[in-house]
Amino acid sequence: MTTYEAGQYDVIVIGAGHAGGVEAAYAAAKRGAKTLILTLNLDMIAFMPCNPSIGGPAKGIVVREIDALGGLMGKVIDKTYIQMRMLNTGKGPAVRALRAQADKPLYIQEMKKTLEKEANLTLRQGMVERLLVEDGKCKGVITETRALYRAKSVIITTGTFMRGGRVIIGDISYESGPNNQRASVKLAENLEENGFDLVRFKTGTPPRVNSHSIDYTKTEIQPGGDENPQHFSYETTEAIVDQIPCWLTYTNENTHQIINDNLGLSAMYSGMIKGTGPRYCPSIEDKIVRFHDKPRHQIFLEPEGRNTDEVYVQGLSTSLPEFVQREILRSIPGLEESEIMRSGYAIEYDSVVPTQLWPTLEVKNIEGLFTAGQINGTSGYEEAAGQGLMAGINAAAKALGGEESLILDRSQAYIGGVLIDDLVTKGTNEPYRLLTSRAEYRLLLRHDNADLRLTEIGHQIGLISAERYARFEEKKQLIEEEKERLSTLRLKPTEQLQQIMDLIGGTQLKDGILAYDLLKRPEVTYHVIDQIVPSEKGLAADVKEQVEIQIKYQGGYIAKSNQQVERMKKMENKLIPDHIDYDAISGIATEAREKLKKVRPLSVAQASRISGVNPADVSILLVYIEQGNVAKVSNE
Repeated sequence: MTTYEAGQYDVIVIGAGHAGGVEAAYAAAKRGAKTLILTLNLDMIAFMPCNPSIGGPAKGIVVREIDALGGLMGKVIDKTYIQMRMLNTGKGPAVRALRAQADKPLYIQEMKKTLEKEANLTLRQGMVERLLVEDGKCKGVITETRALYRAKSVIITTGTFMRGGRVIIGDISYESGPNNQRASVKLAENLEENGFDLVRFKTGTPPRVNSHSIDYTKTEIQPGGDENPQHFSYETTEAIVDQIPCWLTYTNENTHQIINDNLGLSAMYSGMIKGTGPRYCPSIEDKIVRFHDKPRHQIFLEPEGRNTDEVYVQGLSTSLPEFVQREILRSIPGLEESEIMRSGYAIEYDSVVPTQLWPTLEVKNIEGLFTAGQINGTSGYEEAAGQGLMAGINAAAKALGGEESLILDRSQAYIGGVLIDDLVTKGTNEPYRLLTSRAEYRLLLRHDNADLRLTEIGHQIGLISAERYARFEEKKQLIEEEKERLSTLRLKPTEQLQQIMDLIGGTQLKDGILAYDLLKRPEVTYHVIDQIVPSEKGLAADVKEQVEIQIKYQGGYIAKSNQQVERMKKMENKLIPDHIDYDAISGIATEAREKLKKVRPLSVAQASRISGVNPADVSILLVYIEQGNVAKVSNE
């Protein structure tokens, strides 16, 4: 093939999807790498092909972590949401998380504008068909127009566009990415030529209907977001108060009968779909079959923006034929006269087996090549964005030289520690969704403390400005000063204090008590302390929140979690030499040996998390390393 030299870059990002690609490109550019992002359609940068929301349980914490490190998603959604709500406010701090309804068209505009302003970043429309791989190193990409772009690092963030996406509606099937965008077929074939192990996954989306065709009087209003909405980004100072509600309706017996009568026409049940779908986002067909005893299922009507009539029918993902979709919709209260603007569909796509990656998201067998996002087997915008950020950070470090890679452990963050560690260590046989239950140290990985965990790291790697870091340092100081003040301030059982204790259902005080100890009581909030002995410094809400959480939990649950982390870090510090010969270790089970050779864990702790490697295998491995056998073998 004849090509022409189109340019030399430090980092090239393939794909500018809603999450992975844009975060990867922005992070690499902010680190000082000359970066090129190649995408199929510049007008679709950061397009959300599925639901119009960002955040939720675990996912909302990921968005906060992205912002704490210096990424984009939190900043952009804070400028473009139509509704913002804090979830699980009645539960403990470990499971609280923000969720925003996005204005999808505005989100695209804001993200593209932000990327275009970045000095080290070039945006280019183009379809990448091949990687330039020489001597086990990725040195660039070739597009369908025969442009050869050279680079020191390449990041693939193609989402669900790999080998098309193959879109399926009933018995109709055609090659396409989401929303009838072009599919990336030749790149998938080229990855196989380069030795990649690929799997086939599936996802789906519901129909969108015209807002004017909905009878909202037959639905239940889900009021707009919180009255005083919080933010995803630590840099956001103003909230959007003009919020838009969503609406709730339900399926019924008639709906279920229509679906049952047409199951044979569903691509899911006709055998047309071979890919594995997401466990936590089943199609409406799946719901009716698997939960046949349920008389109804929730359907949320979610506006896709302020200046569009499209409404996303959450809960009705389907691959049934279009005429059946219309029949289903018109059986649901409020949707009897609904008009479909976009049909629901299923989409199959190729995904990389993620155990082929190092924890940096670099491909083990091709130096300088990284993958991030749904191509790694995940589902969801937030999971993709977190991976994109980490891949961009590490690809830039690789390209620039002299910079250390960033690998976060499971006690530091969901994005690096839990999400990426799960993927590269355990792999996944279905689209992976991040859950709080996957994090063993979830009390440490909270929405409220993402900056305390990660902003210093973000500053060290060049993604957090000096001005922002100074504000962060001031916040930390205020937290410590207030904790110190409360630990030395003794409260007397005055009439005012006793009245407050009565109002909150607390126990009457017999003697004086330190304000610090009073705040430890479950019924006492910082607001109570503020009423009695307010700080003279006019503390911000997030400082007050952090003071309360640290005082209430630091000595108990958090202390226990920190002890567990210390034990884990001892194992993480026991590194496994990259030249270890697992065949030379006697006593390890055959399955464990095969898994260790495939994953090639970096530490004993990572080895212990591999499925099929049991504690006995870990003990043998540990003894083998500590006895110096690895060194002996390598010196022979």
